[in-house]
Formats: sequence, C-alpha cells, structure tokens
Amino acid sequence: MSRKFVVQTGDPVLREKCAEVKAFNSELASLLNDMKETVRAEEGAGLAAPQIGIPLRVVVIDVEEGYYEMVNPVIVSTKGEQKGPEGCLSVKGKQGTVVRPSRVKAEYRDRFGRKHKLTADGFFARAVCHELDHLDGILYTDLASELYDIPPED
Repeated sequence: MSRKFVVQTGDPVLREKCAEVKAFNSELASLLNDMKETVRAEEGAGLAAPQIGIPLRVVVIDVEEGYYEMVNPVIVSTKGEQKGPEGCLSVKGKQGTVVRPSRVKAEYRDRFGRKHKLTADGFFARAVCHELDHLDGILYTDLASELYDIPPED
C-alpha cells in the first residue's frame, strides 16, 4: 500500500467519464489498498479513483457507518433532500453548500466482483453522491449554490 498524490481542480482527469472495471484482480486490489491509505492519510470521507489520476469507476468511502469499497457503483434510487456543506480533497481550501438526496440506494461490486446493495442516509448519502459524481467528471463546485474559503488550520 502507498499513499497517492491527490490531483487538484484543473487536472483534466477530474472531468473524465470513468471507465468500468472489467478485471477483478491484484491490480484492482492494489488500487483499493492505495485509495484506503490515501483517504485516511488525507482525513477524507471518501476518494474516487480519478482523484489519484486513474479514470476508473472505483470509490472508497470512510464514514461513521464504516469503510466501503465500491467498484462500478450505481445509484438506483434517491429520496428526500438535504442541504449542507461539502468539501473535497481535490478542491483544497474551499467549501460549498450543496443540495443532495437524504437517502440513496446503490448497487456496486466489491474487489472480488461480488454484487452488493446499500442504503445510505444523511452524511453517508451525501458522501456516496459526491464520490459517484466524480466518476462522471462532476465536482461539488458544479452543484454548489455558494462557495467559500475555509481558513487554513494552524
């Protein structure tokens, strides 16, 4: 496992529609391991493969509900609405106010190709939506009703 560099806005990979994963092999496992190390080192809630320069449909989410590895994820239904702050490891120093569903149901595969379903509420739903948007080249800044600077930590 190794921590990877998180690309920042302006890098064209962040605007790509990512390719589906076809091979569930040691390369995918290595990518997922690196993403886990990176999201934890960066103290993020999630990370999508394009954020480390790899245009594949792979995300990891690390929230209170647990750690999730999602390969070829798809949101199959949404419910409700929540409005709140979002930030992004690829948009350092900024936050914005974004409207997201309050509940999402998603389907995905794990690192071995096994199918899974999940229901996410609240912040977990926000994280799922945010990370899956990355797979289609969408950044939260595209959806934000307002953007603001966050002061650097001492």
